[in-house]
Amino acid sequence: MRLAFHGADRGVTGSCHLLECAGKKVLIDCGMYQGDRELVEENAEPFGFDPAEIDFLLLTHAHLDHCGRIPLLSKRGFAGEIITTAASVELARLVMLDSAGLQEEEARYQTRRARRRGNHVIPVEPLYTTLDALNSLEFFGRRAVYDHPLQLAPGIRATFFDAGHILGSASILLELEEEGRRHRLLFSGDLGYSGRAILRDPRPPPEVDTVVMESTYGDRCHKALQPSLEEFYEVINATVHRGGNVIIPTFALERAQEILYYLREGIEQGRIEHFINVFLDSPMAISATEIFLRHPECYDTETLKITRNGSDPFAVPRLHFTRETAQSMAINQIDGGAVIMAGSGMCTGGRVRHHLKHNLWQDRNSIVFVGYAARGTLARSIIDGAKKVTIFGETIPVRASIHTIGGFSAHADQTELVAWHRHTGRPGTTFLVHGEEAAMQALAGQLESGCIVMPELHQKFPL
Repeated sequence: MRLAFHGADRGVTGSCHLLECAGKKVLIDCGMYQGDRELVEENAEPFGFDPAEIDFLLLTHAHLDHCGRIPLLSKRGFAGEIITTAASVELARLVMLDSAGLQEEEARYQTRRARRRGNHVIPVEPLYTTLDALNSLEFFGRRAVYDHPLQLAPGIRATFFDAGHILGSASILLELEEEGRRHRLLFSGDLGYSGRAILRDPRPPPEVDTVVMESTYGDRCHKALQPSLEEFYEVINATVHRGGNVIIPTFALERAQEILYYLREGIEQGRIEHFINVFLDSPMAISATEIFLRHPECYDTETLKITRNGSDPFAVPRLHFTRETAQSMAINQIDGGAVIMAGSGMCTGGRVRHHLKHNLWQDRNSIVFVGYAARGTLARSIIDGAKKVTIFGETIPVRASIHTIGGFSAHADQTELVAWHRHTGRPGTTFLVHGEEAAMQALAGQLESGCIVMPELHQKFPL
């Protein structure tokens, strides 16, 4: 038995881990690197293994940094079986096709840019195409059901547990047997934050021998949800009162739906005092919201109650879905009284950059960040206090009011990570992944484990 690490090692994106056992090779996640250009370029590098040799790919959830390189994996020879939950299948299809479109768009842009310089150039090739993404969907096989073991092969059994992170997200237990030796290996995936809307809390894990664990917020505790909601509503009320707009860079999966849920609740309860128009300016988030409505099996009790009463938990009054580019552009003619939700959450692409360009420079507006921003992203620069930023080649002064509201995080904080890990017993080894090094170091000091390891890229370990 051997475990190798090929992504999200001393970093937050690109999750990809490889297990070898009983003559089979099992990949857990195959995600995209996100952040600065140097990091993004790592996506095209060799995986560190031969994709054609992979028998199974177990997908913990459908965020881009966990599923985004699956089309590249199949393009380079993978022909095994991909197993994940039914909700994750739908969301992964959406995410991968969206990513392929962006890859193609970027390739066309870079080709045009080179040609404008008057040079004869070979067209830039995208990392993968829409066709590659569609082809990769053919390898999605069995659907995992929470708490129901799946026999992958003799000596390898997988059980998916609800991770409470996004719709369909899972931690994965692998029960392994090889040459008479047995080993219980647990992958946390990304763990959710208890007490949030829509989804159930993460399921406590079983006792195991080895843990591979995320550490995104291993160095901090989140603000409680209720104070976060009060701050959120206060920002909206104050901004609208002074005639401004609220821009919320929004992740299409989970965060967009959660913000819609709380906007509906705030309006219904009278906690949002002013008339507002709400724009969900993200075709991907709109489609994700439709997928959410198809999977009530993932909901918590409160959200199930809303749906069983015949209501839509995401139906905000005066909500406008803007799929078309022309509709998105028209939003920037609105002088005030609008809450504009647009992707991407880290401001690395998508329509939010246009809204930031039109709103960042006016002090009557507010920018509200409700999720993680990796180093090297536009969102991180604004959060860290940049006085000006460059958007579409233009220097934009940052005069809008900037707010970071941590209580909406989809990730467990240090307290919850430690509590989750405690349920695993005292594992012989805990591998910390999917976090910046400072967060890993802080979390490591809080855990009870025989050995804590922070693997480097492509490191291999016997089990």
